[in-house]
Amino acid sequence: MTERKPPGLSFESWIDKQIREATERGEFDNLSGAGKPLRNENQPYHEMWWVREKMERENLTYMPPSMAIRSEVEEAVETARKAPSERVLRQILTEVNEKIDAAMRRPLEGPPLHLAPVDIEAAVREWKQKRQR
Repeated sequence: MTERKPPGLSFESWIDKQIREATERGEFDNLSGAGKPLRNENQPYHEMWWVREKMERENLTYMPPSMAIRSEVEEAVETARKAPSERVLRQILTEVNEKIDAAMRRPLEGPPLHLAPVDIEAAVREWKQKRQR
């Protein structure tokens, strides 16, 4: 544990003394990242930088449930547009509509959902038109 600052010494000289002594003991030798530029040095300061770095380091993500469902719906609709058959298209969109319906019934954390069920018949017509081209 770090010792207390002795009375009568300024903080700067006390800290400088501790750093000098630690350097003499070799406590700063071979630190990881020595001689490398600081990460995110050119990015604007964010007060939660340490949370961002931990999440990045541990491959974690967090998105409020309402936003996660929106994102999931967008991805599913895009996948449905590329479906190999009408049956697959209908299956994907039916599952999406079930998720939207379930999300509308229970309150979700995050911004308002503002999602309506996907019009499956309109999507099928659009899908068929694109396949005919």
